[in-house]
Amino acid sequence: MNSLKKIFDRDTWDEIFESISKNRTRTIITSIGVFWGIFIYIALAGSATGLENGFDDAFSGLSKNSMGVWVQRTSIPYKGFEEGRYPVFKLNDVDYLKNRVPEIQYIAPGLQAGAFSGSPPLVVRGLKSDNFNVFGNFPVYAKISVINIFDGGRYINDDDIKYERKVAVIGEGTQERLFNVGEDPIGKYIRINDVNFMVVGVTKFTEGSGFGSDSDITIPYTTFAKIYNRGDQFGFMFISGYEYVNPNYLEETVLSTLKVMKTVSPEDDRAFGTFNIGSLFESIIKFTRGMVFLSLVVGIATIFAGVIGIGNIMLIAVKERTNELGIRRALGATPGEVKVQIVLESVFLTIVAGIIGITVGAFLLFVINIGTSGLEDFPFTNPTVPLTIVFGAFITMITLGTLIGLIPAERAVSIKPIEALREE
Repeated sequence: MNSLKKIFDRDTWDEIFESISKNRTRTIITSIGVFWGIFIYIALAGSATGLENGFDDAFSGLSKNSMGVWVQRTSIPYKGFEEGRYPVFKLNDVDYLKNRVPEIQYIAPGLQAGAFSGSPPLVVRGLKSDNFNVFGNFPVYAKISVINIFDGGRYINDDDIKYERKVAVIGEGTQERLFNVGEDPIGKYIRINDVNFMVVGVTKFTEGSGFGSDSDITIPYTTFAKIYNRGDQFGFMFISGYEYVNPNYLEETVLSTLKVMKTVSPEDDRAFGTFNIGSLFESIIKFTRGMVFLSLVVGIATIFAGVIGIGNIMLIAVKERTNELGIRRALGATPGEVKVQIVLESVFLTIVAGIIGITVGAFLLFVINIGTSGLEDFPFTNPTVPLTIVFGAFITMITLGTLIGLIPAERAVSIKPIEALREE
């Protein structure tokens, strides 16, 4: 009970502050270890969180478990077919692929003019004209890539596909280049390759919302196939798996199935091109979590080293105060009271250094966040460290400060009053 009262005793804290002030420079230098440890942890862990949030925003417009697949040339002769052959995707391959790969949730075949190959078609609106990439899509594409449509418009629907309607969804960049400022494009017509299309929607482009730009034009897949005489053939497709599916497994399974479908050698890695968004996102998450773990290890190790330094300072302080401690013991101070004062001093130094480290680390993250907020190509958003983790680090500091403080405290109470009074 007396020891507990000692914690809140003003004289105790006066003695602690007096002891610290006597060895101010030495104390500050030693406490830097604890400060640096918690600072490193906050800075690295917060930066890792900022990167994770940034990449999460960058891919926010796409299914996190999606991939793109397109045809390329074969590189290995197989079953009578020579190398250099182009496999061909057909619409009936979609159902075949879904039936044999149950992990697939959605498949969106696509057609394109411009974009990845060839010159973009000329698009005319009144006296204005320009070249734009044109895509032929199914409505299911909106379930793989988030499509943000401005109020008053819509995306391609099932009736557009069924009746091969000549409707178009344009990007906001297309609107700026073909329409007058303030003009509502909905219901107006644009001409693509001398064919009139009615604009039914304008998309708001979002980074990470798919493969394209803010100036793309989308028309119904069936309309595109008819105008450009593509029949039932297409060159690329977007595939998304269920959330529980490993993205690498999905890619391997899809490619192996396609090779069987299109009579391609199992060892041919060049027949199909892929872009695995799920695998990329998973790698990014692993990297950021690795950074958090590394920051935790480095931070704890540095804090521990700093706390040991504080313990060494306390041992030196106890040795220097041998005479003073002897007098206090002779005047009736109990071993518990002496221990409390020494441990309190150790914990106090640890907490102060830790709080300063947390504050400076948080300020650094704030500055970095402001500095990167205007960089469109730098994925960094809201770098924070969860309060639970900060609280856990704080408790760790207190625990380590207490444990390391017990060493000089035991040294202090082991001093016999008579022997202490003889030392001068």
